[in-house]
Amino acid sequence: MFSKILKWTGATLLGLVLLVGILYGVFSFLFYRHINKTYTAEVRDIPIPEDSATVAIGRHLYEIKGCGECHGERLEGKVFVNDPALGKIAGNNLTYGKGGLPANFNNKSWLRALRHGLNAQNKTLLLMPSEEFNRLDDHDIAAIIAFCKAQPPIDQPSTPIKIGPVGKVLSVLGKVPLFAAEKIDQHQVQPALITKAPTAAYGKYLSVSCTGCHQPSLTGGPNPVPGGVAVANITASGHVGKWSKEEFIATLRTGKTPEGKQLQAKDMPWPMTAKYTDEELAALYLYLRSL
Repeated sequence: MFSKILKWTGATLLGLVLLVGILYGVFSFLFYRHINKTYTAEVRDIPIPEDSATVAIGRHLYEIKGCGECHGERLEGKVFVNDPALGKIAGNNLTYGKGGLPANFNNKSWLRALRHGLNAQNKTLLLMPSEEFNRLDDHDIAAIIAFCKAQPPIDQPSTPIKIGPVGKVLSVLGKVPLFAAEKIDQHQVQPALITKAPTAAYGKYLSVSCTGCHQPSLTGGPNPVPGGVAVANITASGHVGKWSKEEFIATLRTGKTPEGKQLQAKDMPWPMTAKYTDEELAALYLYLRSL
């Protein structure tokens, strides 16, 4: 009797192992189909000024868009996920030093990556929020590129991205936004310049940076990072609807809410939003209160 139990138990376990293996094989096949897909995109060339004023604007945008969280403050590259199950994910060295960008990485290459989420082979970049940069006007995207190109070269090899088994499954299921190019209208034409003013219209333009975590509706929900805390509703129906403009600005500058809660930077990147100007925060507040 005992031997029969062992036999059936062994057979059941073997069956489960085979089933898991087959399922993982299917997910791996789908994962590589995503990353090997070739896209058709016409990269619209725009002038990239090199004056100090444009570079300064680009520095500000690099900071408030959180680029340094993945690529480092000096653009040297940075590993920001290192988990055997999820994978090792890093932002590349964006300077022209050894191990960074090749010498032939020109303005169109920058635009292809930022606005289209594509590499030189027209295949998707991984975990690059190009859908946000795709919506920036020509003025802002040119300033970011100008800033990046103006940085001194740093000799540091970029860390290759390696996606683990759980990362492959979650990305195929759409739980991790890994495939940048899939979320972009590759034929969208951006405006030359958005009016920068403390208005709800400008706030809507700025709010694109919030949609990655707070959802396109900005009503929050599950955290896109596995294991992360739930993301807040930042529309008027959430806490923002109860805050004054001054309280909103203070929260995004200090991480401390009017209710006395200290936001953790790993959950809400307030050290990044602290670098917004008063005009930008006022505009964002007006837009969020309008929702």
